[in-house]
Amino acid sequence: MVAACDLADDLRDAIVEYQFFQQKAIYKQNCTLIVTAELSVLNSCRRAKGAEFRHGDRRGCLKGTRKAVLDEIESWSKDFDMSPVYWLNGLAGTGKSTIAQTTAERVFADGRLGASFFCSRDFEDRRDLRYIFPTLAFQLAHKYPKFRSTLVPLLQSNPDIVHESFYNQMETLIVGPLNSSDISTVIVIDALDECVDEDPQSAILSVMGRLVEGIPKTKFLITGRPEPRIQSGFRLGLLRPLTDVFVLHEVEPSVINADIQLFLKHGLCELAKRSGIQQDGWPTDEHLDLLCERAGGLFVYAVATLKFLDHSFTPPNEQLDVIAKAPKTTTHEGQANLQLGTTLDSLYLSSFQSTFGRTSAEDDEKVRSVISVVVLAINPLPPSAIAILVNLGKQQVMNLLQLIQSFLKLSEDPDSPVLPFHKSFPDFITDPLRCSDQRFHVSPGTGHLELALDCLKLMNNSLEQNLLSLPSYALNLEVKDLEERIHNHISTALEYACKSWYNHLIEARGDIIAITPALRSFLQERFLAWLEVLSVIGATRNAVTALEKLMPWLQEVANVITRLLYTSLFFNPIYPDA
Repeated sequence: MVAACDLADDLRDAIVEYQFFQQKAIYKQNCTLIVTAELSVLNSCRRAKGAEFRHGDRRGCLKGTRKAVLDEIESWSKDFDMSPVYWLNGLAGTGKSTIAQTTAERVFADGRLGASFFCSRDFEDRRDLRYIFPTLAFQLAHKYPKFRSTLVPLLQSNPDIVHESFYNQMETLIVGPLNSSDISTVIVIDALDECVDEDPQSAILSVMGRLVEGIPKTKFLITGRPEPRIQSGFRLGLLRPLTDVFVLHEVEPSVINADIQLFLKHGLCELAKRSGIQQDGWPTDEHLDLLCERAGGLFVYAVATLKFLDHSFTPPNEQLDVIAKAPKTTTHEGQANLQLGTTLDSLYLSSFQSTFGRTSAEDDEKVRSVISVVVLAINPLPPSAIAILVNLGKQQVMNLLQLIQSFLKLSEDPDSPVLPFHKSFPDFITDPLRCSDQRFHVSPGTGHLELALDCLKLMNNSLEQNLLSLPSYALNLEVKDLEERIHNHISTALEYACKSWYNHLIEARGDIIAITPALRSFLQERFLAWLEVLSVIGATRNAVTALEKLMPWLQEVANVITRLLYTSLFFNPIYPDA
């Protein structure tokens, strides 16, 4: 019976894989049929690039794992008598994004996926709620000609719709075209909690509650942590009866542990092959049981363990013995909020201590400065740009990052962006209660202050008027080799500094007065050159945003200086009569 089930699963996987590539071909063919005028209108629409499920190195579930939840979601997606919204609710590390990726792949393979948006706090546009509906509409227009024929005229008549309220966006860009074209489709929105949202009940969910019932042939799969605003959004009177909820961290522990054990066994066996380890008896059942116990239902722990073993200088089998001998914590394994003492924190901390245990204070500072850029950057930066910002050698930064690449998405190419492999790592490294070894703790306020200063120093040293040697009075569109000039004169680090310095400045804490000389030099001597760079790279709007954010900050600094002067003048013992 088991063999028959396995055979059926293998056959299904083969069919899905075949259908997936078939749908890719159909999608590409549909894209070639879009006329130039329509394509121009769609491309002018603001959207988040890379948010679709097929972009990046996202991975789905290992074959044989998460079967129950995947089958339930698939049944829901095909049954239009069931609720139009499905909330996959799970704590950090429970595997929500992996399940969303697998679902998107399956639904795409049978031609039912209309659009997907994988939110990410690592990217400025993918954590911005304003990009979700325009990006989904862009994808739907490429997928369905009927949808496109309705959307394009709407965008032509009102190109500013992408800047209007969420309600207007969803009604105009999503609901109207879907109803006009009578399309049946599935839309996936992953990690909604990673978007910046000031609304106590989730701005996106509030709008969906009012409009989603008006598109009866559309299904929305949404994943996210059960944060207060997300929970409040799904509890709204209009949305609650339209939503099915699956709570990942409440699945029977034996089911989750079986999946994690299968995942670990597969990963360790693959690692053994690559490392030349004799597989007989390794990993042992005791190893697998111990790792499963320590994972406590968190897939992210299993992933982090495999990445750590894979990138350690010590042979994987020896390093696994070290992990196995580590003392157990007194806190419940896999505790939901990952407080101090949980296994994932212990894994992160022990990895740092084993890697940098004998480094000097100077080396610790370099480690901390590089990690600070990785976890605090507004958008991910490549090692080559990080090196310029923190004033270290490119190879030195690469070597350092390779030592901790078990926590990162790191390419061998120093010009490819590096980012944390999971959001639990930035959470750990920036929390002094969790990262108890202060040699590695990154203080966000101090880190942003240092990054703001690094950006200002780079701009002060690099910017000059007409940096690209452009012809006098020429418009950017008239310069045929503009891209080449940008590539030759504006490094990735300098472009980042020009776009992001003010974001770091307003988040800075600590000795803010220390940054004023560099800021004064920039405003007095490099301001016009900065505006020129923003113009040629198409980021002029950043200048307006920067000034809007900078004015309150300058006022606060002025208040600080005033208080310091007042204190020094009227409470200084040198002037006892004051």
